[in-house]
Amino acid sequence: MTALLAPTLEAFFTQRLLTQRRASPNTVAAYRDAWRLLLTFIHNTTRIPPSRLRLEDLDAALIAAFLDHLEHQRAAAVTTRNARLAAIHSLFRFAALLHPDHAALIQQILAIPTKRADRTMLTFLTKAEVEALLAAPDRTSHIGRRDHAILALAVQTGLRVSELVGLRRRDITLGATANVRCDGKGRKQRCTPLTAPTMAVLRQWLDERGGGPDDPLFPGPKGNRLSRDAVRALLSRHVLTASTNCPTLTDKAISPHALRHTCAMRLLESGVDTAVIALWLGHESTRTTDIYLHADLGLKERALALTAPTQTKPGRYRPPDPLLAFLEAL
Repeated sequence: MTALLAPTLEAFFTQRLLTQRRASPNTVAAYRDAWRLLLTFIHNTTRIPPSRLRLEDLDAALIAAFLDHLEHQRAAAVTTRNARLAAIHSLFRFAALLHPDHAALIQQILAIPTKRADRTMLTFLTKAEVEALLAAPDRTSHIGRRDHAILALAVQTGLRVSELVGLRRRDITLGATANVRCDGKGRKQRCTPLTAPTMAVLRQWLDERGGGPDDPLFPGPKGNRLSRDAVRALLSRHVLTASTNCPTLTDKAISPHALRHTCAMRLLESGVDTAVIALWLGHESTRTTDIYLHADLGLKERALALTAPTQTKPGRYRPPDPLLAFLEAL
């Protein structure tokens, strides 16, 4: 039986995502973008208008060609490719309930596997790099003071960039129990304490910012909340400025998420348990937080010192000669 894709796709977004699952705006936007890219690709490939597509027009071969297009023509990372595939799989799991007569086609698409991605080392900032970054904004200007407050809050709390731009004035509590409240991933609300230096920066910014309790904490030029891209842009600008005094910043690809990693690594280096770090960052599981254990070289070196054989000087092996050091580095 022929079935148009359009009614199924509309029902998927309005009934499944928004009504049944109460998906977050970020999830809806990600699924929307995935399907917009897929429908555009199919139209360019088959010349069939998206509104006239039938469910049977989307076979496994066409979906696989779209995924290859993402990786090779659009230079998408493997993680992005897998995220797009997750959005496609979600729609077809929903379609299986509405169109059991297309079960064979749907199972073929659901059988398309995710691709394994290389796990790279985390990017995070050292104490000197953090100090250089926080000193980069020009605090004689209004925008500079805003950017300094954003960076200070991000490094200290480890908020995701979506959580950071979604903050309102009333989400900040100052005083003896200073904290910031945010709506995190998966609709989980959490409260993160603020240090005295961050509290002082935010108090000064709130006095200058003005506005009502529901106004964005960090507004853009027109008073609306900043976009995630705007935060990435301002971070890149200040990293470039800070790199003149701290050259090690030029060797790192620093994104807003790197500031989140920096917060986690500082907590770990201070001896905070990973379960507490998971709660601090809003992780669903402590397994997610284990990535910071892998990134902490100091922790591994301390473990090495504890397990050194008897009559062996603790510490990392150091080549005794420059030529040997060269050969070791090959």
